[in-house]
Formats: sequence, structure tokens, C-alpha cells
Amino acid sequence: MKKVSCIIIIFILASLTTFLFSACSQKLAEYQSNLGDLSHQTDCRIIEHLVEKTCVPQNPQRIISLHVATLGNLLSLGIKPIASVTGFQKTDFPKYLENKINGIEWVGGTTQPNLEKILKLKPDLIINLSDDQSIYPLLSKIAPTVQTGWEGPNEWKEHFSFVAKVLGREDTYQQAWDHYYQRIKEFKAALGDRYQNQKFSYVYIEDSSNPIFISELKNVFAGSILNDAGLQRTELQNVMSSNGYIFIPEEELSKIDGDVIFIGIDEDSDQKSFNKIKQKPLWKTLKAVQENHVYIVNKSTWRESNLIAADAVIDDLFKYLVNTP
Repeated sequence: MKKVSCIIIIFILASLTTFLFSACSQKLAEYQSNLGDLSHQTDCRIIEHLVEKTCVPQNPQRIISLHVATLGNLLSLGIKPIASVTGFQKTDFPKYLENKINGIEWVGGTTQPNLEKILKLKPDLIINLSDDQSIYPLLSKIAPTVQTGWEGPNEWKEHFSFVAKVLGREDTYQQAWDHYYQRIKEFKAALGDRYQNQKFSYVYIEDSSNPIFISELKNVFAGSILNDAGLQRTELQNVMSSNGYIFIPEEELSKIDGDVIFIGIDEDSDQKSFNKIKQKPLWKTLKAVQENHVYIVNKSTWRESNLIAADAVIDDLFKYLVNTP
């Protein structure tokens, strides 16, 4: 009897799954028929990417970004997508983008984009930044989709180059980099030699029952900006690695020390963890603490991967190293 009941339940579940998949596929098919077969059009370019080759419209008007790094890259190229995801479980766009995102729809988080909402928005191009290829078949039925892999902020420059290539915006891409290097040049000139031979530490807090610091090295986003700005990292952080990070538990607090420490804090939980750490006797022994050279920066901004965020990081460098008495 139990065996029969199990068979019935399995049959019902299988039937329901088939029904849902069929309904979703039908919606996608209906929309795809409205788009037409891009492979037979002449106003598109073949772009080779992580999954396959895709015929991308020459001048797409309704782009959807499936990563915040991509969103920042599009805006750096002067392109405003119609929609984007936000980071992981967050529903708000990063603060450094708050004046640039009016009219951009939210379509879920990086790991769980809302396919139904994406379908209704009728995009003509989807850009996905992920090593997970499982969602690609569905996305490519909604609109032409390009996808590139992601190993984290140590590949931020490569991803920007990919987005520019997909959209044929190499000239604008170069102008964005020219702006970045001009700001770096202006910062170096304003800074002069006041921090010559001093060591800089940059870490952010990862909240947990036992808070730890994570240091981003020279080949990761913020680390590469500090390097471009000519700011010498501490000996521990003045390296490059495949993953770009060093984990420092609070009992090894001395390892984060330098003449200057930048600490990335974002959530309330980060602040609570930092308040706990400041009560540790070891905290007061740090050179940067004793000389009042510890500066709190926005973790989300300093962990981003695009030139708009880079502009915000450079703003912080001016704020704390040039304009602070």
C-alpha cells in the first residue's frame, strides 16, 4: 500500500514539473517568435563568449545586466540598461550608483534573477556574468545572451573589456580609462611626498560569530587602485595571488597594522563586530590606531569591480589622505 502511495506521489510531482516547464517554455517560445531569428539578420555581430557564439544586435536599446559589475561597466560606457540584478540577497543598488540608476528596474539578485520579470521587460540583449551555465538556455530563449565567467574582483578589468567588445564601444572604453588615469595622476600630484615610505593596509570585516578581517591584495579591485596610486602596501599585503585575498582572524590583529589602515564596513553587523574588536587590548597597540590613521570606508564600494566604483575609491583617497588635516 505504501509503495503504491509513493508511486502516485512521484507521478503527481513529475506531472506538475512537466506542466510548469511546459508553461514556461510556451511563454518563452511566444516571446522568441516575436523577436525573430537574429541569426538571419544583418544588423548584428557574432560575439564568442563562455557558452557559445551569439548574434548581438548592433545597437541594442533594451539591455539587462545580471551582475552589478556589469551594470557599473555599462554606465561607464554611457549606456543605461533597462534592468539589473543586485548583489546576492540585497534588494538595493550600491550607494555609489544612487544618482545614476533612475529608471533601472530591479530583476532579483545575482544568484536568483527573476526570469518572469526579465521576460516581461522584452530585452534585446542580456549580459550575464557567472561561471554557472545552467540558466543560459532559458536566458537565450528570452533574448540574445552573452555570458562570461567570474573569478571575482581580480578580473574586473577583463570584464570591462568584454562588455565594451560586446557593445562595440571600444572608443568609449578607452575614454573611461583615460579619465581613471587622469584622476590617479591628479591624486599623486595633490598627495606629493607626504606619505613617502609609509605602508598602507586595506582590510574589510566579515561578520561572523568570530569576526575576521579579509585583506584584498594587489591584483584585486581596490588593491589595484592603491597600487596605481603609488601607495605602498604592508609586507603581508604587497603580493599577488590567484584568489587575491588573505584571511586574518582577530587573534592575529597585528597583521592588519600599517602606518595607515583603511577598514571596509557596510552592514550594521560589520559595525557591531568592529566595535567589539576595538575593545580588544591588542587593537590599541596598532601603530595606525595610536596615530589616529584608521579610516572607515564603504565595504560595498571598495569591493566593487567597475570604474564608477573606482572613482568613489579615489574620492576616499582624496578625502582621507589629501583633504584631512
